[in-house]
Amino acid sequence: QVQLVESGGGLVQAGGSLRLSCAASGTVFRFRTMHWYHQAPGKQRELVASITGGGNTNYADSVKGRFTISRDNAKNTVYLQMNTLKPEDTAVYYCHTFSIRDYWGQGTQVTVSS
Repeated sequence: QVQLVESGGGLVQAGGSLRLSCAASGTVFRFRTMHWYHQAPGKQRELVASITGGGNTNYADSVKGRFTISRDNAKNTVYLQMNTLKPEDTAVYYCHTFSIRDYWGQGTQVTVSS
């Protein structure tokens, strides 16, 4: 059973930074492609960033140049470094992976004030 636990959300002013962490268990982490999604109130969940087991990354256009996804396979953890935050980044951020089925973390709230 795969478990994903996010942490690191909070309240920050526009232009600030946060780093989210997602600790994974119950899977051979180093092989898994990991994703960060976000979901703003009243909107659909959207893909923010992805990282493969080999370290290849992909980003939504809205966060390119501001967010960085990374992983530490020794710690079974994936990170999302968020810089130059904007109010429109306000959302619940979820960690996700797929192993036979979808697995989601519980989410962590990020609130960016203007």
